[in-house]
Amino acid sequence: MSKLSESRPIDAIEIEVFNNRVLAIIEEMGAKLVRSSFSPNIKERRDCSVALFDAEGRSIGQAAHIPIHLGSLKGGVDAILRDYPIEDIKPGDAFVCNDAYLAGGTHLPDISIITPIFYKGVLKFFAACLGHHSDVGGSVPGSISPTAASIFEEGIRIPPVKMVREGTLDDGIMQLIIQNTREPEDRLLDLKVQIATNVLGAEQITALIERMGSDAVDRAVEDLMIYTARRLRSRIAELKDGTHSFTTWMDDDGFGGDKLPLAATVTVKGDHMHLDFTGSGPQSRGGYNIMPTGVMATVAYAIKALLDPELPANSGLFDAIEFTAPEGTIVNPHYPAAVGARTTTCQKLSGAVFGAFAGLLPPEKAMASCHDVLGAMVFSGKSKKHDGTYVYLETLAGGNGARDSLDGMDGAHCHITNSLNMPAEAVEHEYPLMVEEYTLVTDSGGAGRHRGGMGVARDVRILEDGTTFSGRADSYITAAEGYAGGLPGGNCRIVRNHGTNREEAMSPKQRLLTLEAGETVRMETPGGGGLGAPQDRPIAELARDLEDGRMKEETARRDYGDEMVDKALGV
Repeated sequence: MSKLSESRPIDAIEIEVFNNRVLAIIEEMGAKLVRSSFSPNIKERRDCSVALFDAEGRSIGQAAHIPIHLGSLKGGVDAILRDYPIEDIKPGDAFVCNDAYLAGGTHLPDISIITPIFYKGVLKFFAACLGHHSDVGGSVPGSISPTAASIFEEGIRIPPVKMVREGTLDDGIMQLIIQNTREPEDRLLDLKVQIATNVLGAEQITALIERMGSDAVDRAVEDLMIYTARRLRSRIAELKDGTHSFTTWMDDDGFGGDKLPLAATVTVKGDHMHLDFTGSGPQSRGGYNIMPTGVMATVAYAIKALLDPELPANSGLFDAIEFTAPEGTIVNPHYPAAVGARTTTCQKLSGAVFGAFAGLLPPEKAMASCHDVLGAMVFSGKSKKHDGTYVYLETLAGGNGARDSLDGMDGAHCHITNSLNMPAEAVEHEYPLMVEEYTLVTDSGGAGRHRGGMGVARDVRILEDGTTFSGRADSYITAAEGYAGGLPGGNCRIVRNHGTNREEAMSPKQRLLTLEAGETVRMETPGGGGLGAPQDRPIAELARDLEDGRMKEETARRDYGDEMVDKALGV
């Protein structure tokens, strides 16, 4: 984008209208993808995303689904443009890809379908959609293991290949993919839905071009990019020049050992910003590495959230900011490092960016650390629906950090994830499992003038012998930091056979525990950090916390002091 083009006047109202037209199309695609999908992970949990790119591979817009998916979608489009000459991309084609190294993906379960959109024989856009498929093969059900030593353990690797050629499905490619997974029927049906979702998007975009005119659409796309960059620069220019750093910590890299740092340094100079992740730990020996496309998506989310939540989500954002992710670190690993569990690392990295911005933003925008993990439970065993095995994936929310004027949100996803939980009724209908309890975790929110949000516990009973369980998360040792005197939030853990004489509390990083019928597995996610000194919390709010059972009396006495608790209890 040239400086000359940026100098021309832009009609903000026209841009807003065009942006909302595009977003309406993308959101309709997303609704079709969710409504039509077969697997519970997409149908119930909405672990999917859709986006639109132009013929140069620039992001035009993404539905309000899951921020981290932008990395895989953009990486896939860039890989197609790299690997296929324009003359080899035809109307009616659809590409499939997922690989982190060959297709710019962020992890293998995220399979993208990317469809070129032509108008009068000219390539204009790409419609792209992504589903997190609950299994793509590999050494463990769910295809994600904290201890995976390389990407070869994580499932089938798909470079950008044509799954549909000028309107005809290549059944050989489809069979090659689905027969390398534990649930081939689910994969087949969901991939066909993804293909159909993009067809809908192509029809809608073509109708928009015919209504507006091709030249007008091209001009609107350029103006949208310029507007986004210009608007973000104005937000950056409102900040004071300077450099601020923050470091968050992971318990380990998946294989135990020392804590691992995730460092962010934010430098503002005029209307430009640079984020540097130098100081982050060496690449994980396990599956916690982030590819640069994942870092890109994390940065895009954080900048929007911190500076301008209504900023259009497109590539114009990166005209005003840069980021550096040193090679050989956990944020830019060398091939063939495993990347399956990258989400928790991205959450921690987001927390580092938020922490670095604390020195740039006004006090009223301050926030303590959120839970900054994505607790995941994966169960597998004999399927109730068909021959072979089932794979049930669940990701759990946690407590978010307290704000300057508000307590942290309870039981909410944070940062770069945004999926739903699977309803207990759906779990019990689909799988030989029973949800015993789904509740907030007492004592998990950090104390402070404003209290951190509470973590979540989900307790699942096994109904068949030989069921396997794997877990992934972090913060069994580390915790969400408080801010300005606030205390840290609670920890994450797996509890086997909770409430029995066989109860066992374990790290959330677990691989293929084999369980008998009647056993239970409970995951408890961390709470958010508190903000401000606990002694400054209003007595009425502390009394309400105790009445609601958010904390035990002994915990309140430890964190707030006997005098405050006595007043809260009316003693």
